[in-house]
Amino acid sequence: MNLLIRLLINAAALWAAAYFVDGMDLTGDWTGIMIVAAVFGIVNAIIRPIIIFLSIPALILTLGLFTIVINSILLQITDAFSSNLTVDGFWTGILGALVVSVVSSLLSSFLGDGDKKADKHKR
Repeated sequence: MNLLIRLLINAAALWAAAYFVDGMDLTGDWTGIMIVAAVFGIVNAIIRPIIIFLSIPALILTLGLFTIVINSILLQITDAFSSNLTVDGFWTGILGALVVSVVSSLLSSFLGDGDKKADKHKR
């Protein structure tokens, strides 16, 4: 259930970014959007830790703001792997990453990811 909620949150965040950011397009029906969300989740799970590890000095120097650049890069990698997502450039990726981060954080805080409830029951 947790994976489904995370997938829906990613899909909503990507849809909001495509809606609000010029130059970022998300095409297809809801299944296509869910596939893009799944690809984005896989890219975040596999490539993000590697990029964050390699960019620790930049993250320290910018007090964590370099994370926005990393998220932009991850959006562009998702664009390369998916035919339903188009990110037209670096600055479009930056704006898209900001929107995805804000929407994902808001939805996660409202919906929760289920981990806190599971931890509460284990105690």
